[in-house]
Amino acid sequence: MATWFDESRLDDERALESADARLRALAESGARVRREATEASAAVILASADGPDETRPRAIVAAGPDSRLLRAVLEPWCPVPFVAWPGPGLPGWAGALDLVVVLAPDGADRGTAGAVAEAVRRGCRVVVACPDGSLVAQHAEGRWSTILPIVTRDQLATAVVALEYLEQVGLGPRADHADVADALDRVAMSCSPNRDLAVNPAKMLAIALADTIPVVWGGSVLAARAARRVAETIRRASGQSAIAGDAEHLLPLLEAARPRDVFDDPFAEGAAELRPMLLVFDDGADDPVVREDVGRLRAAAVSHGVRVETVTTEADTEIARYASLVLNGRYAAEYLRLGLVED
Repeated sequence: MATWFDESRLDDERALESADARLRALAESGARVRREATEASAAVILASADGPDETRPRAIVAAGPDSRLLRAVLEPWCPVPFVAWPGPGLPGWAGALDLVVVLAPDGADRGTAGAVAEAVRRGCRVVVACPDGSLVAQHAEGRWSTILPIVTRDQLATAVVALEYLEQVGLGPRADHADVADALDRVAMSCSPNRDLAVNPAKMLAIALADTIPVVWGGSVLAARAARRVAETIRRASGQSAIAGDAEHLLPLLEAARPRDVFDDPFAEGAAELRPMLLVFDDGADDPVVREDVGRLRAAAVSHGVRVETVTTEADTEIARYASLVLNGRYAAEYLRLGLVED
């Protein structure tokens, strides 16, 4: 059966009610960050005040599947060597002089539990954000281990808890959970299902995404990660293609777009060719390379008649800007899912 996009469903009360659970989960993102920070505050204070010594670790290893988010935040800032190790185990050189940080919001991954157990065995300082009593928590028990308790199992909120700890011990940038939660709340209000389509940026973006192949780009390390996460969310929500990558990988896609023919009949049989749409995630990065890349992408899009949409944020910290961009994209993906109907 053919699938088409009905934008009237984005303001239809009955249609919105069918997506209430998913939209409510998005709206509660800020609340989950506040709850996790509150639950873990005592453990963070204790871990930052009562570490085994006052010296910096030789290096930091972020282990587990969620380690790449920590890398995106810490690599430009961290004063010691930093390694993200998303695969099983740990690097061969990791030992008693190193700090191993693990994000395990679910706490049930056996590979992550194995990496934690190996870190404990090698005598590493270990900080694990995971649910109390979980499989990972059980493997984290050791003299130099600290567990930051997680209750909501939210990936972003778990990362914020770990980043606040790293800020407290001088190993990470400012990561105030209140900034992140406030940024998420602002997105939730502007993208609320109760806001009319005409003044709702996520609903407008969903309309732009319909009947296109989104080409998603972010300039900074965190914006690029947000682009990849949102492209994945769009694919899951719509079952359609969505591509994220570096500028040099996306430029050929834009340059290969067939020029739009104003005389094409969009309703003629066989005329529904999906065209790319450039979606730019702008977190305010002022790097000259970023400005050059976005200029090249926009120029290629304009010259080939490709629509360009931009998602921006004015949040204060790096992780808050990342959170804001991702939540904007997830709202748009959810409205895209809502508007797609089968004929």
